Amino acid sequence: MKPREITIGHSPDADDAFMFYALANDKIDPGPFKFRHILRDIETLNHKASVGELDITAISVHAYAYVSSRYAILTAGSSMGENYGPMVVAREPMTKEELKTKTIAVPGKMTSAFLGLQLCMGEFQYDVVPFDQIIPAVCDGRVDAGLIIHEGQLFYETKGLHKIVDLGEWWAQETDGLPLPLGANTIRKDLGDELIAQLAPYMRKTIEYSLSHRKDALQYALKYSRELPADQADEFVGMYVNNLTLHLGDKGKKAYQLFLDKGYEAGLIPNRVELEFVDCG
Repeated sequence: MKPREITIGHSPDADDAFMFYALANDKIDPGPFKFRHILRDIETLNHKASVGELDITAISVHAYAYVSSRYAILTAGSSMGENYGPMVVAREPMTKEELKTKTIAVPGKMTSAFLGLQLCMGEFQYDVVPFDQIIPAVCDGRVDAGLIIHEGQLFYETKGLHKIVDLGEWWAQETDGLPLPLGANTIRKDLGDELIAQLAPYMRKTIEYSLSHRKDALQYALKYSRELPADQADEFVGMYVNNLTLHLGDKGKKAYQLFLDKGYEAGLIPNRVELEFVDCG
């Protein structure tokens, strides 16, 4: 019997590559499925999710507010920042009040980083810039500051840049220590309960395999780590692939709900979001 093809969307980044190492390299039995991996930046994946293009996909938690009718959240595969997260960097030190008068490069209006910065700062001027071009744009003076995600959080200082705001630190202070919800892995609800129940455990299994074969999975992830040396790539993976990634738990679910509730209450999300979770076992 021909395997059923399942499309999986995720970012071409070290943490996602680490998570999906087992599935992408046939380290676990795919059963009756053939998994086809679609690697795109997170904002592109957000837009693909808005039309239900992919069966399983990573999206920004912010974007879930707009795709909750199509997708449910898998309890494995989330990216959470525990007292760290996306940050705004600039060429010169400045206060948060000074930052409000500057133009900030952001990686996409549907990203969780953008929603978090809006919650943190209120209104500000911004330009949308591909996430991997934000640090160069700041260094070249094309923008005053940049909201950085992914590996840039670890190497911005080597470019002579200064941290102005860390959204993970800000969120932890605002919420008595809750992690900042950034990315979610989601599954299309119209696949049906039976198929969803078959597919959901694969997300947990691929993460478990990588955590128990860390050296091999990290070696694979290094291909997607851009400027990071091996030790920093390992640090970055450890930041975003952890116990909450393996299972969201009550703490993670609470953080998701609060983040989106605050977005709604601030008028940044049009509707209050009903979160729907699928347990990955």
